[in-house]
Amino acid sequence: MDGGIQEAVAASFHDGIYKCILSNPVSKAEGYRKIVLNRLQGYFQLEKYTEKQVFHEKLTQDQAQSFLCNALQEHFRQYNGWDTSREYQIRISAKGRVLCSRKAIPNQAPRAVQSHNRKKRYLLEEGMVIQPLVDLGIFTKEGKVIHAMYDKYKQINRFLEMVDDVSDNLPRQRPLRVIDFGCGKSYLTFILYYYLTVIKKREVQMVGLDLKADVIEKCNQTARKYGYDGLHFELGDINGYQLAGEVDLVITLHACDTATDYALFNAVNWGARVILSVPCCQHELNGQIQSEQFSILTRYGIVKERAASLMTDAIRANLLECCGYKTQLLEFIDLAHTPKNILIRAVKRAPSQRAPAGVLEETESLMEEFLLHPTLYRLLKEAGRI
Repeated sequence: MDGGIQEAVAASFHDGIYKCILSNPVSKAEGYRKIVLNRLQGYFQLEKYTEKQVFHEKLTQDQAQSFLCNALQEHFRQYNGWDTSREYQIRISAKGRVLCSRKAIPNQAPRAVQSHNRKKRYLLEEGMVIQPLVDLGIFTKEGKVIHAMYDKYKQINRFLEMVDDVSDNLPRQRPLRVIDFGCGKSYLTFILYYYLTVIKKREVQMVGLDLKADVIEKCNQTARKYGYDGLHFELGDINGYQLAGEVDLVITLHACDTATDYALFNAVNWGARVILSVPCCQHELNGQIQSEQFSILTRYGIVKERAASLMTDAIRANLLECCGYKTQLLEFIDLAHTPKNILIRAVKRAPSQRAPAGVLEETESLMEEFLLHPTLYRLLKEAGRI
């Protein structure tokens, strides 16, 4: 291994580093476009980004240092790391020269807490009096997180981060139009409305849709209690829901089985700018999946169920790509909390940008191999969308 790289990493990755990023891959053929390491409680959280997915690992300090050395030797040309007072940079030139620099961080830059357990900054921070979070039993009246609800608090913030990441793709010249399919008791709907209107200072027109009349009545009462004038709830079915005008953001969280497909189909038909979907109960393909060549995936019940679930969401993501969206499958909730941990995030591409070559062909090839007939494919095919 290059001694210059080892020395550079040793000087730029010390015990005070709380975050570092590898970027500028050696070639476009590299599997990951960037890698982020965050120091957590006694280990580093490794986040490896492809074009569509994020993969996570845990590393010790020594493992992380060895990983960085190897990555800079083989795969990346740039490293940036931060401690509480400086930013460190390593760049590898085209001729293999190792260039190192460091600079002081301005006072206004984000800083890590000077302790081993660095406090994460959340979009909804403690101390903010947010009535929906109080009513849900997540915050006290003083804005403190109730200890037993901390996982739910982190989940809510994770969802808002995923919205915030794509907020630049939403129009600013008019009120945002948001549809939440299968809103249920709507705690995330109320919190998202608060976030968009109070924190982001946006004018919002939001509709929550559900099949239960008593739930809709209660949600409308709650919206009036909070003074959320741009939020209302309607009784209706995802399948065939009619809406006039443009839609900017479509949300569908835990819509069961093919209800997710109808929600995605509606979103595509409306030309929604952004789609966020956490699928649930993917039974449809589990009842169809067959394969002589890959019978190992269908022989054992639990493997068959998981394979069908993953194929369902992979097919949905590819079909959205075919319909003009840049699509990612992201981890939403830790597996320790719930198995429903995939979020489909789709952002409408510019008309000049095309879907990756072969996306529809590989989707149809998978369907043919496993004798699959997914609802979203049928709906889009019948509508002439694919």
